[in-house]
Order: sequence, then structure tokens, then C-alpha cells
Amino acid sequence: MAIKRYKPTTPGRRISSVQSFDDITKKKPEKSLLKIKKRKGGRNNQGKITVRHRGGGAKRYIRIIDFKQDKLDMSAEVLAIEYDPNRGARIALVQYEDKSKKYIIAPNGLKVGDKIIASKKDDIEIKVGNRMPLKNISAGISVYNIELVPGGGAKIARGAGTEVKVMGVEDKYAQLKMPSGEVRLVSKECMASIGQVSNPDYRLIRWGKAGRVRHKGIRPTVRGKVMNPVDHPHGGGEGNQPIGLKHPKTPWGKPALGVKTRKKNKSSDKLILQRRKKKRR
Repeated sequence: MAIKRYKPTTPGRRISSVQSFDDITKKKPEKSLLKIKKRKGGRNNQGKITVRHRGGGAKRYIRIIDFKQDKLDMSAEVLAIEYDPNRGARIALVQYEDKSKKYIIAPNGLKVGDKIIASKKDDIEIKVGNRMPLKNISAGISVYNIELVPGGGAKIARGAGTEVKVMGVEDKYAQLKMPSGEVRLVSKECMASIGQVSNPDYRLIRWGKAGRVRHKGIRPTVRGKVMNPVDHPHGGGEGNQPIGLKHPKTPWGKPALGVKTRKKNKSSDKLILQRRKKKRR
């Protein structure tokens, strides 16, 4: 995918860019693999807002993605590369030998007519799109759609352009280097797909104006320092003021911005060999 720029006929269009959909080969999705996306506006089952700044947006259908790919030792042909409004990556419509059709996350470089396979056998070819246990993948190979629990379906590396490097396999675990720099142990029996997630240029899109973001279902975000004291710890004061506190806080008074939110003594801490890189300020 490439990024397109238009002639700056308006202030919004001057700074914005859009995706080019040259890699899309099929416009209408497979009806049997669709379901309606119910809008929740960031609310939970009690009607309380648990995720702020959500609402509106374009109407969407959910594409049912096969994250397990549990049809083992059965090759599948790629019928189409499609757009999915619910993610940045492209999805691929594949048809198995038994004529069943599934959607999968498309890797970068996958084309119509390619054959892919998922297998736990040792002699499976390391090729883009093929899926196999981590113990069968050599060090230095890029993978995506990685399971955390054997048979649990892909949980890691599903976003556009994401790839994870296999550092090696030792004892019961494979060492994986995440895009964040974190090195983590994952069971060598977990399945992973070869390659990098498609549409790596998605992160380069400049949305340009608020209207395009509203179409995504994201509502405006107001800074705490421009609120009243009753609404936010940063609020109050005449004119433009600093927050007046030792450190930033959330609207509910908890420390914010750069504070670690991971629970202490979590059971999976022992599987993390190296923490992610710290952000520079």
C-alpha cells in the first residue's frame, strides 16, 4: 500500500494523506463471513462509560477472522485481498480443499493465487503465510499472529505492519523480540504465521481533520487544564495555567502519563526476559 496526497484545495486536505487501495482485489465482502457490529459508545453492560471519547462513526460490519487456523495439513488458496474497516491490516479470503472459505490476516507480500498451509509437522516450508509451531521456526525469522496459549488462537502481532523476531528456541520456550523491544518467552508449541502483517504504511497516514477521525467513531478529547476544578484535577485558574500539581493525574485523581499500569507480581512476569524500551521525552 502507498500513501496518496491530494492537491491542497482546502486547509484540511493540505496536510492530510490517504491510503491507496491498489492492493485490494475484491470490493464486496463475503456475506457468509459477516456479522453486524453493535455500537456500545464505550459503555459496559451496566451502561457506564468505561472507555471515553467513543461514539458515532460510520456503520460497519465485522469480518469474522479465523485466528486459530486449525484446519491442519490442508492447503488453502488465496481468492482475494480485501479491506477491513475494523483494522489497519488487509485481510485475505482463502478457500481450503474442502471448499470452505475463511478470512485471515494477510501478510505483506501475499497475492491472489498463492497457496498457504498450517501444519504441526517438522517438514513444513517456511514461506510467507504458512503457519506452524514456534519450535519449527529458525532464529531470525519474522512472524505474526502468535498464540500465547497453545490452541488459544492468535493474540500477539496482529496490527498493520507488525512483526516479531524469533530469537531462538530453548527447553519449553521460544524467545521472541516484540516491536516494543521487549523479549518474551512463549511456549514453543504455540502456533505462529510466517511474515509481517500487511499494510505497513498505515501508520504514515495523516488524518488531517477532525471529520475523518469522527468517521472512525472517535469523539473529541478535551484537555483537563481547560476544564473547571469540579471536572478535573488540572482544572481551574484564570487564563492559560499550568496544572499546578507535582505530577499529572487522571480525571479520577490517579497518577497519569508515563506511570506503569502493569500489575505487580503478575504470573507472566517470569516470562519477560527484557522490558520494553522506555519512551524518550
